[in-house]
Amino acid sequence: MAMADQTILVKIVAALTMIMFVGGMINSILSLLTFQSKDLRQVGCGIYLLASSITSFLTISMFVVKFWFVVLTRMDLSIRLSIVRGGCVSIEPLLKLCLYLDAWLNACVAIERAILVFKGVKFNKQKSQCIARWVILILPFCIMGSIIHEPLYRELHEIKTEANKADIKRWCITRYSPSVQQYNTIILFLHLVAPCIVNLCSALFIIFGSARQRSIAQTRQTLREHVYNQFNEHKQLLISPIIILVLSLPRLIMSMLSECVNPSNHRLLFIFGYFISFTPSMLIFIVFVLPSALYRKTFQESFKRWRRLIHQ
Repeated sequence: MAMADQTILVKIVAALTMIMFVGGMINSILSLLTFQSKDLRQVGCGIYLLASSITSFLTISMFVVKFWFVVLTRMDLSIRLSIVRGGCVSIEPLLKLCLYLDAWLNACVAIERAILVFKGVKFNKQKSQCIARWVILILPFCIMGSIIHEPLYRELHEIKTEANKADIKRWCITRYSPSVQQYNTIILFLHLVAPCIVNLCSALFIIFGSARQRSIAQTRQTLREHVYNQFNEHKQLLISPIIILVLSLPRLIMSMLSECVNPSNHRLLFIFGYFISFTPSMLIFIVFVLPSALYRKTFQESFKRWRRLIHQ
């Protein structure tokens, strides 16, 4: 069956997938142009955001790979069973690894910003760089360890349709025992909700910490006035994690509902929620670069430099 013979829903989802891929690629290229600067990588934040620029592209790429793998294996049943089984076991865990890694790297940025406010002039840039490199090295293994159960419980099933016994449908099914299902729910909360909570707590610490420091140095204004000023200055630090949390919730809700609700009966709802949950990976440039005068300036300089190199 060719792509032209697919349903309207499949064609719409294919178009949305490719739009997300293009958007994610543009986001990653613009972010890489910004954070490849050595000046920004003198502290851990720049290193985390450079790594996040790469993982966000990997996330969107794996998202596209998963979609086309599902579509092509349904369209062409002649594809070797071992390839289909291998994709069933590996693609979704790899996609989750990239998605969770991206979320935790952004949380690391928030933590370091809070530490910078707490330490002030005592903040050690070299130590920050060293910690960032170790975190980026260790974090993928920690995430892989937490989701190692997924490939073990993923199975490929071949089902013959009642209308046509020769028509075989392949389904990648995950079956957990009650204890593993409980563990899986905890892991979902940990990787989807915890990074957003870390971002929110760090943002509040930055706002109130900065306000307290300024109230000591500038006694003409009250602490409440300083808090209000800092909130206006850093409000994007609060707004961004709230938006990301809202966008991540559909994936969490779908994972919990899939145990008691048949996804095929609510196909549009599940597809819509699944797509929304990957949009945070396309927002690094918007969330981190555009609100920052320093990052915007660095991006503009990098963009001009690369444009000159291209025209030479």
